[in-house]
Amino acid sequence: MRLILKWGISLAMVLAMAASVASAAPEGLVLALTPSKDPTLLQEAGADLAKVLSKSLGLPVKVYVASDYAGVIEALRNKTVDLAFVHPTGYVLANREARAQILVKATRGGSAFYTSRIYVRKDSDFQSLEDLRGRTIAFVDPASTSGYIYPMVLLIKKGLVKDKDPKTFFKEAVFSGTHEAALFAVLNRQVDAAAVFDLAPERRVKDPEKVAQLRYIAETEKIPNDGAAVRDGLPPELAGRIKAALLELNSPEGRPLLQRLYAIDGLVEARDADFDPVREAVDLLGLAAKKTR
Repeated sequence: MRLILKWGISLAMVLAMAASVASAAPEGLVLALTPSKDPTLLQEAGADLAKVLSKSLGLPVKVYVASDYAGVIEALRNKTVDLAFVHPTGYVLANREARAQILVKATRGGSAFYTSRIYVRKDSDFQSLEDLRGRTIAFVDPASTSGYIYPMVLLIKKGLVKDKDPKTFFKEAVFSGTHEAALFAVLNRQVDAAAVFDLAPERRVKDPEKVAQLRYIAETEKIPNDGAAVRDGLPPELAGRIKAALLELNSPEGRPLLQRLYAIDGLVEARDADFDPVREAVDLLGLAAKKTR
């Protein structure tokens, strides 16, 4: 009995030590970025952001640009990253499946919300969603809130898409990977329409002549803006410091960096409940995070 008791005490001590190590503040942080724009430009902006955060936190910060939207969720689930900039659906899935917690969300044009729009060429005959029946569309990514989730919810609620399958309405539906790629597919007449965030032409295409060649024929309900979340198990004290460091980016020195990153005007504190409307959309489509290997 004494031997069993001794081993029991030893096991308890080992487990306690393991828990202590797991909750201890890391010696460095890994920041993940959702690849919703050109990966090279994102990597450059992310590297500069990592330097600023490293200085504020007194910890080395490494930046990682995921290959797709699902990669960010998987990294939070596996705890291979500590902090991630996530789109709304990405946060909902990461919170649900990896217990990630939102810290801040973006503001653009004085608003913490945006919409998704269905864009077509201005010289086309399309005037409504119904006109796109049997046509082609470019979405962004299966996990993109404005580039797939909300447009699909709109199409389903209007009775155009059946069984959550876009091909029940469109002749073909493709995923472009980025918002600008979806819009250029329309401009180059590779597809008839594109589902992207509301200001994607001005912020991603940029060229006024090309922007003038686009118009939208449908718009979704408001979507809470993207933001930054931390992984489960990060010490609360460190999470608080990270939030403070992110909010410090609202300074005149920090705002240009936020603009380069995701065209963010500023950051405000966020609550998990802010994303309840996105949860409803995710549930309507029956989505779950895709596991990557």
